[in-house]
Amino acid sequence: MGRVNFGNIEGVLLTPLTIIPGELGNVLHAMTNSSAGFGGFGEAYFSTVTQGKIKGWKKHTRMTLNLVVPAGNVTFVLYDDRKESRTFGTFFKTGLSPESYRRLTVPPHIWFAFQGDGEPLNLVLNIADLPHDPQEIESLPINDPKFSADVWK
Repeated sequence: MGRVNFGNIEGVLLTPLTIIPGELGNVLHAMTNSSAGFGGFGEAYFSTVTQGKIKGWKKHTRMTLNLVVPAGNVTFVLYDDRKESRTFGTFFKTGLSPESYRRLTVPPHIWFAFQGDGEPLNLVLNIADLPHDPQEIESLPINDPKFSADVWK
């Protein structure tokens, strides 16, 4: 694939979030209906990813994802193959964790994959604007030639 171009991707948001420490435990904010990236509520679910394992590549055709990592450490890689986008061909890579507490908003038509980097638990919360619909998801194997293996280094 040649040189991997990392940069910002049009429509992708990385929003700092607040952790309120408490004597008996912390409160980790995720999203409100006035948050950037909120486009309605369809469902919220948690996904775990084992340390060293990669889940993906997936692309939603209608759903917007809002991803938060309240436990562990997860690296996300996104790829923009929208021909009409000014960021066509660009990869975006970021890590999310309680120490780097942010929300990653991924609009439709962006490929994404994620790797568990922490131990023992890497937990991803997705607050999606649509309920799960297998008809609006495309999947490719993690080693598909469309994507460079270099993005995980």
